Amino acid sequence: MLSSAPHARGFIHRPAPRPEAVRVDLSRVLQLLRDPLSSSLKERQIFILKKVVKQCQRGFLLRNLADIFKIMNVCAERVSDHPEYARILCDLLQICSLPFLKEKASDEMSFAAVVTDCVSQMGYLMRIPLPEVRQQICSTVIAFYSHDKHQHSSDGVCRLDYRALMLERSGLAETLVMSLALMEEQLLVKLCLLQTLQILSRTSEVNCNLMLRAQAAQKICFHMSEGDPSGQMLFRSSEILWNLLENGSRQEVTSQLSSSDCIASLKDAFFHLLLNGFRHHERQLRNDLLVLLSLIAEKPGAPLIESGFVKHLTPFITFPELKSHNPLVRNLKLTFKQEDFEMKKLLLNIIVVLSRDLATLQLFREGRVMLALMLLVKPSSSAVRSGRRSWTCRQQEELQLQALSTLSALAPLMLDEYITCQANTCLLLLLDSCLQDDSFSGQGHGLHGSGGKKAQLRYCVRVLRSVASAQHEPLRQDLCDQGAIGQLLGVLRRFLGRPEDEDAVALEIQKDCLFLLSVLCEGDVHRKELFGRDGVEVLIQYLSFDTALIFSGLGHNKLLLSTVDCLWSCVVGCFATEDAFVAGGGVDLLLQLLQRSPRRMLTPLTAALLELCENPPAVAHLLRWSGDRDTSAPQLLLHIWRREEEQMCVSRDPHGMIADVKRPIVSRHQDESSSSSSSHDVSAAVRDLSENLRANIYCIFCKLGFEGLSGLSAEDHVTLSIIHRFLDFKVCEVVQELWSEAALAVPSDEAALKSMLQVSEATAESVRSLQQSILGRRQQEELQEEQRLYSEIRFTHKQREIAADAWRSYVARTSNYSVLKEFKRLREERRTSEHNTPSDTETQEPPINKPEPVAL
Repeated sequence: MLSSAPHARGFIHRPAPRPEAVRVDLSRVLQLLRDPLSSSLKERQIFILKKVVKQCQRGFLLRNLADIFKIMNVCAERVSDHPEYARILCDLLQICSLPFLKEKASDEMSFAAVVTDCVSQMGYLMRIPLPEVRQQICSTVIAFYSHDKHQHSSDGVCRLDYRALMLERSGLAETLVMSLALMEEQLLVKLCLLQTLQILSRTSEVNCNLMLRAQAAQKICFHMSEGDPSGQMLFRSSEILWNLLENGSRQEVTSQLSSSDCIASLKDAFFHLLLNGFRHHERQLRNDLLVLLSLIAEKPGAPLIESGFVKHLTPFITFPELKSHNPLVRNLKLTFKQEDFEMKKLLLNIIVVLSRDLATLQLFREGRVMLALMLLVKPSSSAVRSGRRSWTCRQQEELQLQALSTLSALAPLMLDEYITCQANTCLLLLLDSCLQDDSFSGQGHGLHGSGGKKAQLRYCVRVLRSVASAQHEPLRQDLCDQGAIGQLLGVLRRFLGRPEDEDAVALEIQKDCLFLLSVLCEGDVHRKELFGRDGVEVLIQYLSFDTALIFSGLGHNKLLLSTVDCLWSCVVGCFATEDAFVAGGGVDLLLQLLQRSPRRMLTPLTAALLELCENPPAVAHLLRWSGDRDTSAPQLLLHIWRREEEQMCVSRDPHGMIADVKRPIVSRHQDESSSSSSSHDVSAAVRDLSENLRANIYCIFCKLGFEGLSGLSAEDHVTLSIIHRFLDFKVCEVVQELWSEAALAVPSDEAALKSMLQVSEATAESVRSLQQSILGRRQQEELQEEQRLYSEIRFTHKQREIAADAWRSYVARTSNYSVLKEFKRLREERRTSEHNTPSDTETQEPPINKPEPVAL
């Protein structure tokens, strides 16, 4: 019946409320969970918690976050007794993976401390032994770094990077690292945790530092070799270690990995992948582990030898160049693809790193590493392999450069093996082959420069330089016997006159060649004779380069120093080469460089000139030389002396005279160094001889002489008078230092010191008097010159007045006839009087010429 319908009884039909409209008071929920009276109402608590989960499906408000995590902590406490709470806890953690919600724009800043604390508590929930809870925590943390912009586009959602920033402040990364110890029996959870740590360390320096503070590198390395059929354990562990190296402290990472256990773990993983890894990513991971081991080897004291890593690695270093019966190498198969090529280069690089520990050299000797390197240096070494696969031409070229670079570090440490392998012969043959091709072409391109002959030449010369510097005379003699001096001169001629090849690499090759020649010829007259005129011609061409290139920044300044050093070692001391150098104009070139080079270049140049002054023809060239603005060699040396004393702050008056007779050549810098030096240091007066140019200039003037030097001004003579007495002043300066130390207690010695100081002061006074007389003569000469100049000026003015009077007389005679008649009459009378008085002088009036008009 209609009367029985609900609306007939006065009821109004209303729709059921939506779940979102039912708001649960979180404080009431907490009270229900914590109240002892409701502890037995488990079903009601579960019902309310499910209602909270359903209410917060879109995410948690920032203002509710503290209460939510209090609820989660209560659930965590009851999980062990009541597993039903684990599902609720996982649901709440899953909601935490959603972006946090805000009601006001300022909520992010206002609740920052609350969010930081809550995220930190999330890490402590890893103590719950349930795998599903731990996996959900990892999933939630990974979601913090989600870049899904659709979830953050709506209003009321926190910005994209807010949770990641709060996570860094909370220190969660450190907590997760410490929780690794709880995952021993849960492989899947451990893999999930490693994935989380991998994401946390990928871009955040803060997280990396927090992880390192918890010894993350060491702990992860301990677990990386554990059994894992999927291979993710090793892959993710190595990725985390690389992230820590790139974003954290490299020194801290290598320090944590330098323990014996870590090295053993890395070694096992590397050799396992080396022998059993055939897939592309496994070979890449193998190379990454080798790089990690190389970084560990750079740290002094790393137990790589004690762990057996170096001994097991040596056969792989020499493979496939050397045949070995080692069972490990017998099972090794190289595909000669890019990953194997990279591994070969890394193995060559680790030789250099390991060679810093001298204990590894014995293992390298036993493994014949030097022979393997020499086989790599030979271009045809890999081609002769009875038809087996080998490196390509490009790969072979790059490995050759890498082997040469390795040899430059290893050869000086293993000279006996170097000589046994006849490495000098091999390198000189390679050097000769590099000079055959004018194009310097090649196919390789790697770390050590573009492939080709130029790169080979660079590293070949570098190896020769390193072994020649080892002070091993038989090795140097072997180089000279095989014609190394002539070949090095050929290399230098190859670069002369080729501006297209002028770059930093070319300059480095030339510097190394000059250095090699200096080392080989130093102190041996016979080798200097082998250097001969050909070498002198090369040096003269190098000394002729434009000094403006010194400031180009490419390294021409170092090339000039190497050239002067080569001159000193290969020319000076052998009369034949000295005569050839002087005859070729070498002294003139040195003086030109001395005039145009910067201050730091002058010391070797003056030293070379001083050595050449032992040769009389060189002294004659010095005295005849004339440089820019007709400057003579003595004038140039005196100018350098004055500039040197000005930089040293030596006390001089405005005219360059001695200002302090008690300290005539002492500088202010010398006083400061003597006051700060200890009793065990070299005397400041003696050290001064090697720190400036004055001693060299004095010795050069001792060869040139102090008298009869033409073209010197009064200022030059004043300076020359000081140089003449430089040795006397220096001796008295040393005596004065002894006096200042007050170390002599014998009265007779004290009297002798006093008398020597008095002699020094008297010498300084005499020099000062000589300087005053020189300046006085200059003033007199200037006064006489001034008077002569004024006399010339007066004579010139008188001549101009006479010319002006003659012109006015001429104009008057030619413009007025009566004046002309009067002039003729006077002239006739004068002639008559002269004719009537023959006893008078017979001087006649000179004929009147038309004067030149004066320009007004």
